[in-house]
Amino acid sequence: MKSVRFIAIALLLASLFAFAPSSAPVKLTWETLRDVTFKKKWYAEESIYMLHPTFGPSVQKLKNQPVTITGYILPVDLDANLYVLSAFPFSACFFCGGAGPETVMTLNFKKNGRKFKTDERLTFQGTLKLNADDIYQMNYILDGAEIVD
Repeated sequence: MKSVRFIAIALLLASLFAFAPSSAPVKLTWETLRDVTFKKKWYAEESIYMLHPTFGPSVQKLKNQPVTITGYILPVDLDANLYVLSAFPFSACFFCGGAGPETVMTLNFKKNGRKFKTDERLTFQGTLKLNADDIYQMNYILDGAEIVD
């Protein structure tokens, strides 16, 4: 009788843990994302040298992890719902020559929603992806991005 009760309790506990919410997202800072070095690399398909990243250990441990991050919205293509999140407003961002590639990340939205304004400061949640090889993407990508209330 005791073994049946033990098994029932064990199954109940196991089912509770199976449906427990996943761990809370890590609050990511732009300072953490500076743990990256860049070297010029030749890309024959575009006949150009570009900066190739090597991500440091503090960034590597966040790869494919849920994170939140706050930054400034930079619209890239409104029709395609393509936006970049930046550590700095447009006037000082990477694209204007005032910052490095580690200060921007692509926002891949979980669902297409509202339109954003340039320099709107918001916090997003999603999964951090690291990109070293696709020259048509940012080095940091927030996949499944959603606004945090």
